[in-house]
Amino acid sequence: MNATSVAVIILGYFLVLFVIARFTGKKADTDTFFTAGRQSPWYVVAFGMIGASLSGVTFISVPGWVGASKFTYMSMVIGYLAGYLAIAYILLPLYYRLNLVSIYTYLEKRFGFYSYKTGAGFFLISRIIGASFRLFLVAGVLQLAVFNHWGIPFGVTVTIAIALIWVYTLKGGIKTVVWTDTLQTMFMLLAVSITIIIIGNKMDWGFTEIVGNVKSSSFNKWFEMDVDKPNFWLKNFLAGAFITLTMTGLDQDMMQKNLTCRSLKDAQKNMLWFSVILVVVNLVFLSLGALLFMYSEKNGIPIPKDTDNLYPNLALNSLGPAAGILFMLGIIAAAYSSADSALTALTTSFCYDFLNIKKYPEAKRKKIKLITHIGMSVTLLIVILIFNEIKRDNVIKELFNAAGYTYGPLLGLFAYGLFIRKKLKWEIMVPVVAVISPIVTYLLVLNSEDLFGGYQIGFEKLLINGLFTIVGLLIITDWNSRDEELSAVE
Repeated sequence: MNATSVAVIILGYFLVLFVIARFTGKKADTDTFFTAGRQSPWYVVAFGMIGASLSGVTFISVPGWVGASKFTYMSMVIGYLAGYLAIAYILLPLYYRLNLVSIYTYLEKRFGFYSYKTGAGFFLISRIIGASFRLFLVAGVLQLAVFNHWGIPFGVTVTIAIALIWVYTLKGGIKTVVWTDTLQTMFMLLAVSITIIIIGNKMDWGFTEIVGNVKSSSFNKWFEMDVDKPNFWLKNFLAGAFITLTMTGLDQDMMQKNLTCRSLKDAQKNMLWFSVILVVVNLVFLSLGALLFMYSEKNGIPIPKDTDNLYPNLALNSLGPAAGILFMLGIIAAAYSSADSALTALTTSFCYDFLNIKKYPEAKRKKIKLITHIGMSVTLLIVILIFNEIKRDNVIKELFNAAGYTYGPLLGLFAYGLFIRKKLKWEIMVPVVAVISPIVTYLLVLNSEDLFGGYQIGFEKLLINGLFTIVGLLIITDWNSRDEELSAVE
């Protein structure tokens, strides 16, 4: 595909998003921006969350990861189900009972000021890193497909990408995101499904043969049985459960969509249906990855050193114009379905958790929201440019590595709050505990092979980090506090 064709596709796509934004942004105020008036249909939220959960990282990186990890990612995906059940029946009832806008307000009610600010601060760090990873990956594809041909630098590409998000989420906020995510999820799933059919046609395989050949291929290995490997199946399962619990259940970005549903029952239906569908969708992505590798081998196409580029290279250069168009629509949809909600959630968290926006009149609130929205956009731009200088390894692997360190303190804080019915004696020390825990975890991961006879710590570092946080909180616990003192929060 030539650069002009890709640019036309991008322009047309965003025109559709702007139309949706115009309708959803009518008569919008700051309450609409942050909560959508709590009137979102649960099935719309569920479908849109598929795209937000998968993102550009899944769209490109999971198929490319198949060559190294085969289908062992599925043991982590199965673990996701356990995490989603915990969110539906433990966290969502808590959030709805307390009528939260920012979920980190719970930490203030449960512990106090320092815990609240620590939790919100770690979310901001975690989400900025995660959103930057995702946007970096997609900006790289746009750079390859369009902007390199026009001599436009990468920094300008990223600026344009973020500016477009800023414009269409500016007024409607989370209400716009809920509806644009449904469109973006549809484009992404259509792109992957039809690309599989295109590869099948080029290999002279029908649907039954596609399924059979993927199933019988060397890639179809779901469970790594070597306990010393980082992707050992039990480690992957536990990591999947706790990654879901933290990166969805303790994440303002993902929970903000759920809290726009009309009731707790609707939010739980949304979570359960979404979790089951997500397992199937991830299997489809892995199957696409296997087909990409098989197609390359059959046609003598060299596998790129950075396997994140496998799908883009084949779609844009080898599989025909239809695959190229679908790929561009899919990658743009995948990127923006997660990035738009991330920007909105970052704005929401900073406004509520650090600027206490609810105490101001509406005119002042709009001004605060606007300035924060701009500030978060600039922050994402800076972090992406930094990541461009240090990027290494497969992006989805790097994303989960980062999550293990930044979400661990959140996991520990919420787990202690929910299951240990004591107050903290030295609550002012919570930020210290939250900083030390990831550092100790990092040192343990770095030396795990020497300490544990060759055992490599993988994605379970998130669980270890959370446990270290809980241990730190136990040290500063007031053991004389009584259960009834927490009744207002429980």
